[in-house]
Amino acid sequence: MADIQIPHYQNTEGYAVIEIPLKKFKCIGANPPHDHPHIYLDMGKNDSIVCPYCSTLYKYNSKLDKYETIPPNCLAQNK
Repeated sequence: MADIQIPHYQNTEGYAVIEIPLKKFKCIGANPPHDHPHIYLDMGKNDSIVCPYCSTLYKYNSKLDKYETIPPNCLAQNK
């Protein structure tokens, strides 16, 4: 079985909205040890999704680089 890396995003600063370059990812909430269960989210045909644990609104932005987020530094290291 291939090891598939799914990006993990965190919202330690408590932003209402985070723009990301992908539609499939995991939200971890804040940085550990204050994280919530790492939940897989898939926007599907939509351009946004709300995390049911931390209520962060994630918006897809195709203009972002692979490791870029708005606001910056919301990509956590892959767990």
